[in-house]
Amino acid sequence: MDAVQRFCDPGHERRAPPTVPCLQPLETRNRVTERNVQNHAANWLVLVLGLALAGSVLFGCANLGAPPADLGGFEPYRVNGRTYVPLQKWQSYREIGVASWYGGRFHGRTTANGERFDSHGSYTAAHRTLPFNVCAEVQAIPSGRSVIVRINDRGPFARGRLIDLSRAAAEEIGVTNTGLARVRVAAVGVADADGSCRSV
Repeated sequence: MDAVQRFCDPGHERRAPPTVPCLQPLETRNRVTERNVQNHAANWLVLVLGLALAGSVLFGCANLGAPPADLGGFEPYRVNGRTYVPLQKWQSYREIGVASWYGGRFHGRTTANGERFDSHGSYTAAHRTLPFNVCAEVQAIPSGRSVIVRINDRGPFARGRLIDLSRAAAEEIGVTNTGLARVRVAAVGVADADGSCRSV
């Protein structure tokens, strides 16, 4: 021990060999250890906060979804001598009525908004006053079965009908067997730019 202290004494003429460590007081070593622990903890805190921030940014971007489709069909129109005025404020639309479905000879024809009608593969519907590309939930009464459809056509114009569903949508709520069903219809949002209601 005395020999090591002599090596560590600045006034001593001999230099300590590289393999012999200069001993430091215990208090000094403790301060160094505490400082290292604090620095290590601070680095971990910065890393964790950085990962959390990056995750929140990515999660937020994932929730942005696809841009909405353009709404259309706001212009008044006449059918069978009656004028219909589409809703400008459709967001709070709620109504109970009778749903029917259409397909057959209408499949493949052009809808009121210019699309090709796909009765078997698309969840779409005709409504007299909801704007095009509005998504609406249609719930059968009393079964509670529901489907979300995109409005892309006008109708139905038969007395006592509220909404006309594509065959695919009608099958979801069990309307194809009966042909008609009492339903609740509620506007729930706007379709994505690709025409789907996935993000609603």
